[in-house]
Amino acid sequence: MSWWERAAARVVLALLWLVHWLPLSVQAGLGRGVGALLYGLARRRRRIAERNLELCFPAWPASRRAAVLRDHFGWLGRSLVERGLLWWGSGERLRRLIHVEGDVDFAEKHDGPVMWLVPHFMGLDVAGMASQLFQQRRVASIYQRQSNAVFDVRMRAGRLRFGNAEIFSRHEKALPLVRAIKRGAVFLNLPDMDFGAKDAAFVPFFGVPAATLLAPARMAASMGLAVQPVIAEMLPGGEGYRVRFLPAWRDFPGADDEVAATRRINAFIEGEIERLPAQYLWVHRRFKTRPEGQAKLY
Repeated sequence: MSWWERAAARVVLALLWLVHWLPLSVQAGLGRGVGALLYGLARRRRRIAERNLELCFPAWPASRRAAVLRDHFGWLGRSLVERGLLWWGSGERLRRLIHVEGDVDFAEKHDGPVMWLVPHFMGLDVAGMASQLFQQRRVASIYQRQSNAVFDVRMRAGRLRFGNAEIFSRHEKALPLVRAIKRGAVFLNLPDMDFGAKDAAFVPFFGVPAATLLAPARMAASMGLAVQPVIAEMLPGGEGYRVRFLPAWRDFPGADDEVAATRRINAFIEGEIERLPAQYLWVHRRFKTRPEGQAKLY
């Protein structure tokens, strides 16, 4: 990593630190502006998001997909600008801004290991903060190491700053995570990214075969994990965020095999995307890995 990449990262982080002091309504406006710039400048990511929407919603008129695409970049810009608030904002301020709903203390009441299923909506990091601020049980999660070391250090520090969480790199072995779960940590699991065909199956996602990790179903079965879906939503302007702790799937995977159970996860995520289509992470190449013999989709 070159010196100028480090310097640029420090400048960006300094700006995020300054912006985090502003009212959320002002941050939201700045974020929407950043999103508009990204829509025009980040053409590769825009094409990926456009292609994902075409694949997942072929019956929609093109005008609706275009409107969702523009709106998506507005939420994406907000998620980037408001990261400073999550990394440096006081716990008191975050508790005022994050509105939690549902069975928030299920993990505390449940006598056994718990997995939270947290799909990649724009408020994903808000869900991580809510899991630390609104319940007492320790949280363990996996994260994708950032290519920029300065950002990586800041992201780790921001996610761990309240002292009741631990995170493990996706490039490490699973044993430390398993040990943390056995010690009583709740596993905050992100089940919906394409990490290749290894330990995955091609499970339909909006009717398109998508390489989907089988680990959630395997771990729930082998470790007796109760599975609770958690959805984070960004609210307009300065209204804050909503995090919904949904009813736990106590029968997961039940009688289903691991592929059928994984399809159940994807079907659940599809339903939540239909409720909040512009806030899902469409800039990720969800269909990057293809079944043998099938053409690339990007």
